[in-house]
Amino acid sequence: MPSMHQVVPPSVDVAIIGGGIIGVSTAYALARAGVRVCVFEKGVLAGEQSSRNWGWVRTLDRDPAEVPLAMRANHLWGDIQACTDVGFRRTGMLYLQEGSRDAARHQHWLHTARAFGPDAMMLDRAQALRHLPESPRAWSGALYSASDGVAEPGMATQGIAGLARQHGAGVLEHCAVRGLDIEAGRVAGVVTEHGPVRAQAVLLAGGAWSRLFCGNSGIEFPQLKVRGSVLRTQPFDAPLAATVNARNFTCRKRADGGYTVSQFGASMADVVPDSFRLMGKFMRAWLANNAFVKVRFGKRFFEELAIPRRFGLDAASPFERHRVLDPVASPQAVKTAWRRLTETFPVFRGASIGRAWAGYIDVTPDALPVMSPVDGLPGFFLASGFSGHGFGIGPAAGEFMADLVLGRTPRVDARPFRFSRFTE
Repeated sequence: MPSMHQVVPPSVDVAIIGGGIIGVSTAYALARAGVRVCVFEKGVLAGEQSSRNWGWVRTLDRDPAEVPLAMRANHLWGDIQACTDVGFRRTGMLYLQEGSRDAARHQHWLHTARAFGPDAMMLDRAQALRHLPESPRAWSGALYSASDGVAEPGMATQGIAGLARQHGAGVLEHCAVRGLDIEAGRVAGVVTEHGPVRAQAVLLAGGAWSRLFCGNSGIEFPQLKVRGSVLRTQPFDAPLAATVNARNFTCRKRADGGYTVSQFGASMADVVPDSFRLMGKFMRAWLANNAFVKVRFGKRFFEELAIPRRFGLDAASPFERHRVLDPVASPQAVKTAWRRLTETFPVFRGASIGRAWAGYIDVTPDALPVMSPVDGLPGFFLASGFSGHGFGIGPAAGEFMADLVLGRTPRVDARPFRFSRFTE
């Protein structure tokens, strides 16, 4: 239930569904513009992927469409950190190389992205090794950005939500939105579990739940979920300050003194009914990424089969029955990530695992987010499908969505992120 001090408002200018990094960042941008905005979160802020990701703030190796957003976000993270502690630090980031093929791929990315002016360069072997602990692997160099870094996921979403509140935004937890209130073919507000709220515009930033929410309003959003597993070490003093992509695992220093570690190839796509419904749209992506995402059939198929795809707004919805997606980390993924870390950087043999966790990443067929008005339903906007790239660009995505909602031209090209690309 909302607290006594968090009354569901009868009306707002903009209602935002979802209290993750995208939702609260948009609320912050809108509130600073003087807009009456409220975030409605079915569980707790950052209860799902926004607190379970790696915490990277990167420009390196992004799709060219995302590079301008990432550069803007890098700047905004600095502004946010100056206002409230979100754990943002420019640690520097390395994408390590083990030969000419890696170097050629990184050089190609650098050439493609150079038009946007990212802070990125190629390092030779000697330069790369200056950033690393002793390693038996034959690193030949790295793609490097000195200004890329990290923020702490749970702290970040809470901190930005706090800034949004300071500027007048409402942020309600334990207040699920069951669906849209539609009048005369356009959005007129939302129906929450605690009553209706009128709104001139509604933004869905629902992460892995967005497809289900859209489908209940007759909107076909091609989105699936991928389960990623992550571990952290206990606080440990190692000569590794930079954030590292070591080709088959990643590692970054945490604000609590430990390290966050994940294994490439640890992500699992549970076979669910939507896997068959969306097979035509996702088949090419599955084939291209079969080394990174493993397909698994298990109980998740039957769990999702039991969730109704259509439901009324006058009774408890699936969003109230399942307030938090809390998958279990894959023991094999954690074991493999730990082995790769300790074999690559033997100094970590003196560390120990603190805990492991998992989260569901919302993915689209082309691995780019939708940040767009939804064609055919005026007043409804969607910001979802960030495909594991959303945390780092969160503040810029929020600014971008605020511009769209307010009818302003975003500062980066909106065409790659349009919802209509899946039906054109």
